[in-house]
Amino acid sequence: MSDLILRSLIMGCVATAAMDVWALILKLVFGLPPANWTLIGRWFVYVPRGRLFHGDIGQTPSVRYETAIGWAAHYIIGIIYAAALLVWGGSDWMSAPTFLPALIVGWVTVGAGWFLLQPGMGAGWAANKRANKWQVRFLNVVGHTVFALGLFGAALLLV
Repeated sequence: MSDLILRSLIMGCVATAAMDVWALILKLVFGLPPANWTLIGRWFVYVPRGRLFHGDIGQTPSVRYETAIGWAAHYIIGIIYAAALLVWGGSDWMSAPTFLPALIVGWVTVGAGWFLLQPGMGAGWAANKRANKWQVRFLNVVGHTVFALGLFGAALLLV
């Protein structure tokens, strides 16, 4: 069990950091804004208060420590997804990781953004309320592919 926890921590943090580096590259090269962890943290705070959906999360009153909460949630979720991959892949996958299971997990996680986070924050299902919805969708898939590469790369380092 402790091996699973340690691997989940390492793989989840590496994969999430890979997404963050990718977002930084997109910002520096193309001027694309990264995720707003402040607003995401605000959304997470309101969920246990019974408010899952917001018309526009930016109009919802701010909460204390929302930026830190957003960043922490980002990494905790990455760790949870890594644990899911490790449980699904089992000891055989841990001893000889292959990319396809990591890619499947990475792409499945796109659904959490499209069908929970984005509508919850007021962007609609799969960002359908955004003028640039196809760009958002494309960047979501690419970003989560980078996450999958991070999972796979970290798994290889742990063999």
